[in-house]
Amino acid sequence: MTTNTNYTHPLALIAAAPMQQSGSKGGSGHWFEAMARAWGQTLDAQAGRIQQQSEIVANGDDTPAAITELSTQSLKMSFLSNSSHTAISSVGQALDTLARKQ
Repeated sequence: MTTNTNYTHPLALIAAAPMQQSGSKGGSGHWFEAMARAWGQTLDAQAGRIQQQSEIVANGDDTPAAITELSTQSLKMSFLSNSSHTAISSVGQALDTLARKQ
């Protein structure tokens, strides 16, 4: 049995494929970069919500409801941060493994 050393696994082609963008912002890049950028934007938006709620509490609305909302938004940030780390790390490790098998 012979092995074709010129064969490129289809997943390797997908991993290195540039994104096809039709009029979208963000510039060119690869899907892995787009995923990381999307996580960053999501985390930025959540940080903005935390900041807004912090300002509400700091400006005197220290009711249990306002403090609970701030805690909720903070816990959501923690969840999103852990999820983004896991997703990016897992995909990065998978791409690394794929590249080593080439």
